Amino acid sequence: MPTPAEITAAAQLACLLEASAPKPGNVSPGASFHDTRYEDFLASTAAIAPAFLDIDRQTVGDTIRRAIESTRAWTDANTNLGIVLLLAPLAHAALESSPRSLRERVRLVIERTTVADASAVYSAVQIARPGGLGEVSAQDAASSPTVTLAAAMELAADRDDVAREYATAFERTFTVGAPALARARTAGLDWPDAVVECYLALLATAPDTLIARKLGPDAASDVTRQAAAVLAAGGVRTNAGRRALASFDLELRDVRNTRNPGTTADITAAALFVLLLNGGWKGGWER
Repeated sequence: MPTPAEITAAAQLACLLEASAPKPGNVSPGASFHDTRYEDFLASTAAIAPAFLDIDRQTVGDTIRRAIESTRAWTDANTNLGIVLLLAPLAHAALESSPRSLRERVRLVIERTTVADASAVYSAVQIARPGGLGEVSAQDAASSPTVTLAAAMELAADRDDVAREYATAFERTFTVGAPALARARTAGLDWPDAVVECYLALLATAPDTLIARKLGPDAASDVTRQAAAVLAAGGVRTNAGRRALASFDLELRDVRNTRNPGTTADITAAALFVLLLNGGWKGGWER
């Protein structure tokens, strides 16, 4: 069983690898948004450490709220709410001593969440102030929750892929993202290329819900079709694929970042965390 310090190191490394890879439409070294730079993601990665180091002494909700509070002290941008939401239950699951798989353990961690966890997460959302949330009639993030965190995520699962990961025991993380990373690394791809390939695999299998909330389902589906076309051209593995990748990146960039597949990037970070927790830094992997 890994220690809180080892889990925290894996969480931070997952964040660094995700932020450092040149994923189309996202912030990376040399590619900024109007309100966010790569350095903001580096600061955010450092900021989450105290919250994750205490996972053996606090709840999932407390871990999330503390991590976002610490992040806000370093950057005004919402750099990591989705990532922290995904990494926190995985971190708590990794800490549990059990013969069960990590996915089964995270399912149990989510099932055990409480209304207090939901309240802490709602506070984190209000601190982070993410864009594109909109308003809903039941358990809106701007109000106070009356259901458990698991139940709140179930209610949001049809419109938000982070919530859907909670509702499905991280289905896309475990069945698409982490295996894509493992295949890429086994094939000899370096970490940046492996991360981009994982990101494309996730984006090609489902529309990004952040884009869908901002621009509608048709725009999100169009981005998914483009990601699939880049993979079909070879992605990071061929010259034609890299040309398609560069064109795709340009297509996704606008002044307000409305076509940024941010939720897909969050799930990419979760896939990295899972791979690292299972020995992926040194080449191992088990589902």
